Amino acid sequence: MITYDRLYVGGAWTEPGEPALLEILSPHDGSLIGAAAQAQPADVDRAVAAARTAFDSGEWRGTPPGERITVLRKFNELREEQADRIAELITAENGSAAWFTRAGQAALTRQANAYLTAAERFDWERTLTPSDPDSPVRSVVRREPVGVVAAVISWNSPFSSATSKILPALLTGNSVVLKVSPENSLSMGLLAELVDRIGLPGGVISVLPAERETSEYLISHPGVDKIAFTGSTGAGRRIAAIAGEQLKRVSLELGGKSAAVILPDADLTAVVNGLKFGSLLNNGESCIAQTRIIAPRSRYEEVVGALAELVESLPVGDPRDPETFIGPMVRGDQQQRVRDYIEIGIAEGARLVCGGPQLPPGLCDGFYVTPTVFADVTPSMRIAREEIFGPVLVVLAYDDLDDAVRIANDSDYGLSGGVWSADVDAALSVARRIRTGTVTVNGAPVGFDGPFGGFKASGIGREYGAVGLGQYTEFQTITV
Repeated sequence: MITYDRLYVGGAWTEPGEPALLEILSPHDGSLIGAAAQAQPADVDRAVAAARTAFDSGEWRGTPPGERITVLRKFNELREEQADRIAELITAENGSAAWFTRAGQAALTRQANAYLTAAERFDWERTLTPSDPDSPVRSVVRREPVGVVAAVISWNSPFSSATSKILPALLTGNSVVLKVSPENSLSMGLLAELVDRIGLPGGVISVLPAERETSEYLISHPGVDKIAFTGSTGAGRRIAAIAGEQLKRVSLELGGKSAAVILPDADLTAVVNGLKFGSLLNNGESCIAQTRIIAPRSRYEEVVGALAELVESLPVGDPRDPETFIGPMVRGDQQQRVRDYIEIGIAEGARLVCGGPQLPPGLCDGFYVTPTVFADVTPSMRIAREEIFGPVLVVLAYDDLDDAVRIANDSDYGLSGGVWSADVDAALSVARRIRTGTVTVNGAPVGFDGPFGGFKASGIGREYGAVGLGQYTEFQTITV
């Protein structure tokens, strides 16, 4: 059993304000896998005070960008050395299938390298060419770190969410208080161990597992200058309200209800193979999952049948088993939420093609749900509009491309999506009309050099690459 009985506060392992440890239980069978201290408001006060002192001292923010890059490159190297251990911990904590957590390690390397490369090329300071050539004034534009960053992340992809915030925040010279979900106390404890080894000045970073009430205390703290959040849209609205009252900088990566638009000429075998990962990654507990499948009416039953065949073929069970594709939901309340939505779909009149609210056979001890496909779904149904966050796919029919685009855009969300076609130019034409932050064509993976984030209720701001770095800076203009 893994135990973290101390908190990583301001660059040191310290005694928590509350000594009681939270037991971390397996979502697969309820067995005890570890225990960890949880932060309380007094711990937040210590972490923010350390971050403020570190930032105001100027030691880290005054370090040349090239040296900061070297320190964060070391972090990425240490993480790569621990890739197997990280994957195993997330599988144990979250119930994420082993294939997903192992594949995620390579994605973390690409994410980190994109940030490091962007930092090497970043426009830290430049002198503008005057618009009036006769002007005696020249302007020097600088990028300054924003200050103390409260990075608050969700449980479903903890390492990815954490590094997508701490890497750009630290590369740009900020101090960080990382608040993580209780479920991820063990994997995030390992992250703190890695951070502890890279040589950051004292106070620059803290890693605090904590419940929602402590999260709100952190984001409301007067010592915090910026909030960077990944999580639900409901929580994002609350954070935005607090940030607005206090005029804090804020970036929000929130929920999604992404559409996969299948054009009439698409290779259905390729579509289904791609949606296996694009729609059902991480047990369906993914904000970018393409769970609204928009199919041409001329091929509708063909698409429904192919998706049902796929979903029924996927092994569900122990997430540690390399043959398992879909593991359990992270918690009992999340399991019940998904089963409730399946009941809602049935009550709304959607056709249950496969799956259902019943538990998968032989999997009564963990937080399992039966992967499900609904057909005859209309855009007004709750199962087509609300984020379920589980392995539930809904298939909607369209008449022509204008109708397909209208259905894809008929959503409160706008985080991700996809277009499938044998004609890439035709797919690009449709993709440009979809109001969402990221669109993939024929299952292309999301890149880390370009900005990632959402339209509408899917968030504010962007992550990844140079744009992601810029979210953690303030402009300063000096005129001479």
